[in-house]
Amino acid sequence: MSAELVGEGVRHAVHYGAHLGVPFAWGWLFWRGDLRWRAALVMLATLLIDLDHLLADPIFDPTRCSVGFHPLHGAWAAGAYVALLAVPRWWTRATGLGCLSHLATDALDGLLGGFC
Repeated sequence: MSAELVGEGVRHAVHYGAHLGVPFAWGWLFWRGDLRWRAALVMLATLLIDLDHLLADPIFDPTRCSVGFHPLHGAWAAGAYVALLAVPRWWTRATGLGCLSHLATDALDGLLGGFC
């Protein structure tokens, strides 16, 4: 078992800060005007992919890496999220970017915790 790289408080701050803050950074970088806020809200809505945690037993395990374990956090899902980036609609691209950002955040959390 790998050792935790940072303290639990720092890891949680990075995890939830990224989940809640990065969508607004992406919105600011890739969209203009009102679409910045709308895209950020769409990306925040992609937190709903965490509903796949309800399929696990136990539902929450602080030492389990979400990436690769839950269905919407797997390789097939990531491929679908990448494909969404190619669709020429702002909301579809925001959805794909939000889901990929979510996976990256969860992977970072697992790496910092030493279990991914």
